[in-house]
Amino acid sequence: MKKQTCIIILLIGWLLFGSQSPATAQTDTLKANRYITRATLYGAGFTNVYDTYLSPQEYKGVEFRLSRETMRMTKLLDGNVSVQNLLQVDVSYTHNRVQNNNQFTGMINWNYGLHYQFRITPQFKILAGALIDTNLGFIYNLRNTNNPASARAFVNLDASAMAIWHTRIKNYPLTLRYQANLPFVGAMFSPHYGQSYYEIFSLGNSSGVVQFTSFHNQPSLRQFLSVDFPIRYAKMRIAYVADLQQSDVNGLQTHVYSHIFMIGFVKELYQLRTKNGSVLPPSISAY
Repeated sequence: MKKQTCIIILLIGWLLFGSQSPATAQTDTLKANRYITRATLYGAGFTNVYDTYLSPQEYKGVEFRLSRETMRMTKLLDGNVSVQNLLQVDVSYTHNRVQNNNQFTGMINWNYGLHYQFRITPQFKILAGALIDTNLGFIYNLRNTNNPASARAFVNLDASAMAIWHTRIKNYPLTLRYQANLPFVGAMFSPHYGQSYYEIFSLGNSSGVVQFTSFHNQPSLRQFLSVDFPIRYAKMRIAYVADLQQSDVNGLQTHVYSHIFMIGFVKELYQLRTKNGSVLPPSISAY
C-alpha cells in the first residue's frame, strides 16, 4: 500500500512539474518578451573623413561616440524573433594632411531591426534579419567660405547578422557578440557637384538631389564586436566598432571610416505591467 501511494505521488508530481503544457509554454513566451537587455556605451577612436563637395583632401582625427541599445524577444514566429533598437551619436574633429585646416563632423544614426534567432547550442546562437538604418549629420569645413558645410542624410534597409556566444573562463562568465550590418537598398540626399544649397532650397533647383542607393554607389559596412562581463553586481561591456561608410552620388565622393573603442554598462530588466498600463522594472535578470 505504501509503495502504491509513493508511485501515485510521484506520478502527480511529474504531471504538475515535469511536463509543460501549451499554456505554460505560451506563458514562458510572454515572459521572455518582457526581458530587456539595455546597454549604454561611451567611446573614442580614429576617423578618416573625405567629402569632395568641401575639399579634395582627406581629414583625419579623433571621434567621440555615444550609443544606447536595447534588445528583447518578441512574440513573432513562436517567440524566436528579437528586436534591436540602437541609437548612436558621434562627433569628430579632424585636420588635413598639411595641418592648415580643420573640420567638424557630426552624425545621428538610428537602427531598428528584427532578427530570427537560430539556437545552435544552449550557449551559442546565430541571428539573421533586417533593419532600418537612418542617418542625419553634417561636415563643417572651417576655412571654406562659399560652401562651408555639407549635409549628410540617408536611409537604408540593411541586411544584418549576429552571433552571440555565452562562455566561461574557468568560472568567470563572458558573453561575446559580433554583428555586421550591410546596406542593401536605400535613398540619399546629395547636391550635384558644384551646386550650392542656396540653389536647392532658395531657388528650387532640387532635381535629382535624392538618389537611389545600393551596392553600386554606397558600398558600406558597420561592424560591432563586444564582450560582456560582470564586475561584482554590475555588468560591463567593452566593444570595438568599425563604421565604414562611403558613397559616390551625383559626382561627389564621400567616405567616413571610423574605428571606435567603447565601454559602458549593461542592464537586464524584467518588465511588469500594472493595471493602469505603466511599466515597472522591479528586478534585474541574467541575459
